Amino acid sequence: MPDAERTLTLLEGYGVELEYMIVDAATLDVRPLADRVIAAEAGAVENEIERGAMAWSNELARHVIELKTNGPAHALGGLATRFTSEIGRIEELLAPLGARLMPTAMHPWMDPHRDFELWPHQSGEIYATFDRIFDCRGHGWANLQSAHLNLSFGNDEEFGRLHAAVRALLPLLPALAASSPFADGRPTGWLDTRLEVYRNNARRVPSVTGAVIPEPLFTRRSYEAMLESLYADLAPLDPAGTLCHEWVNARGCIARFDRMALEIRVLDVQECPAADLAIAAAVSLVVRALCDPAPAHQARLRALETESLARLLRETASSAETTKIEDRVYLRALGLHGPPRSARDVWAELVTRHVRPAPESGEFAAALDVLLDEGCLARRLVHRLAQRAGANPSREALQAGYRELCDCLREGRLLRVAA
Repeated sequence: MPDAERTLTLLEGYGVELEYMIVDAATLDVRPLADRVIAAEAGAVENEIERGAMAWSNELARHVIELKTNGPAHALGGLATRFTSEIGRIEELLAPLGARLMPTAMHPWMDPHRDFELWPHQSGEIYATFDRIFDCRGHGWANLQSAHLNLSFGNDEEFGRLHAAVRALLPLLPALAASSPFADGRPTGWLDTRLEVYRNNARRVPSVTGAVIPEPLFTRRSYEAMLESLYADLAPLDPAGTLCHEWVNARGCIARFDRMALEIRVLDVQECPAADLAIAAAVSLVVRALCDPAPAHQARLRALETESLARLLRETASSAETTKIEDRVYLRALGLHGPPRSARDVWAELVTRHVRPAPESGEFAAALDVLLDEGCLARRLVHRLAQRAGANPSREALQAGYRELCDCLREGRLLRVAA
């Protein structure tokens, strides 16, 4: 772990947060047990408990538990094993309650209006305020699990380069990470349904989410001006200012100046930490390359229009790795030349250039091969279920498919197209 008292420089520290659903071991219906799990481990209900280099926490929904690095890690290597160990401990605590953990970004048949329970403990005022303003009994609040990746920066200049790089890469992330093709017991037509419901969850105050793609802001001063505008939009509904903090910003990546990190929020959680950490490694290494300070490169990145990036993000949320990337200006900003190509081919080239040569990439190679060769988890899951039960699987078929994903999480293995 880096020295917590020292300001970390660009991409010197990494924070990873993975969210999982707690479900009934027999039916896989959601079970609101996160507080009981934390109490069983810590002796009392807390929002967050520390376990050495790792921590557990809850936010908003009682059926969700979050595992995370306890502060910034100096590298992503070895973290998958630590996360899998923490999952094993939680599974031990859930077993006597007849429950287990389920991965992926959305529960496939949860009724959020019926099944959602708000976290009633510490920070309850914050969650109650969200619920009062936005009504959290919907998929966009109650039924979504993500993987957050935090990347450090040390000063304003590094923030500008990092924000430009991440903002440009956001539309490509569902091509690797989409894991939410089902909701309400049926296929949604989106491979990353979580992003589609997330995009609309704060429509009462649209500036909270914006276009999901953040605006082209590259200094702390301009970024904080945007936040002040957001807080002003919230003020008539939140006169006490309960939500006036950096974390209320729900864009796809947000600046956390309180910890000098940029937090990426558009990644769906995967079937096991090995997949999540492989994606985190690929993203961070490509971002590192895109942080090149060369003026011409920075000018191309910073000129990318929010509207076109947001449109591409919606396309990849729908089609993931098969999305055709036709915008040559965008490809050029990523350092790619030649004709339009699929998002899969874009990632293959970026991985070949920036990920494979990195000394630390060996740990993540096998998982990245699965993602590039067999597709995102949503694609693999849809394919597996279609083989067994057709394009519109029954509840029983969904249960069987997601039970296998629960086993993948417990065993630390990726789902493959061929069983």
